[in-house]
Amino acid sequence: MIDSHCHLADEAFSVDLEDVITRAKGAGVERTLVILAAGNLQESQQAWRVCDLWPETRVSVGVHPHTAREFAGDPIRAANLVRQQIASTPAARAVGEIGLDYHYDFSPPDVQQEVFRAQVRLARELDLPVVIHTREADDDTLAILKSEASGSIRGVLHCFTGDERLARAGLDLGLHISLAGILTFPKAGRLRETAQIVPLERLLAETDSPFLAPVPHRGKRNEPAFVAGVIEALAELHALPPTELADRTSANFHALFRP
Repeated sequence: MIDSHCHLADEAFSVDLEDVITRAKGAGVERTLVILAAGNLQESQQAWRVCDLWPETRVSVGVHPHTAREFAGDPIRAANLVRQQIASTPAARAVGEIGLDYHYDFSPPDVQQEVFRAQVRLARELDLPVVIHTREADDDTLAILKSEASGSIRGVLHCFTGDERLARAGLDLGLHISLAGILTFPKAGRLRETAQIVPLERLLAETDSPFLAPVPHRGKRNEPAFVAGVIEALAELHALPPTELADRTSANFHALFRP
């Protein structure tokens, strides 16, 4: 299994990081993609520790829409910060998470859009996949991707919670779709229906830990070992043994991120 999106560099794991990694390996997790906030020194330092403990780990670096306000009027500075950190991080394999989030008012929408656009351009320049965060901003997210992608782009709609329309639009752009623990929540019936239309060759599984622990761990701190619960839920939806679903999503991860 592979956890295609987690935040092991978050301070939530600073005390027991080694135990968390040991549990993940014991659960059969081959590797993770650790998401780093560009310019965050604490996360960068902890990421080096993660990679020392778990050399198969890979990372993604980006400016999240919540912090886009720090680059108001100068979105190129955001892209350059990401560029520099990727260049100095041997395990870096992607640009992200990047995107748009209109649910919170942390950064003005127009600023988010310009910072997002600059990072999509950077990813195309570096020939790296993008890890996309979109919340209550699907139309603008798709519009920017379409305008910057020249028809297609490598990447993933992470922690997917959208509807069938968003799923099909993302697939048409060439994106993968990654499901997290929300898939296991009792009221996520519509999301489970949407997950069933995602072709197996475009499917990924993630934890987004320390957030969104799947049932039966809901309410607890999430961690990479719990990706097994997401795999089991996806396997049931696609009528496959969990081992086969895990093999398929792992192969998809390798094809996308070229670890």
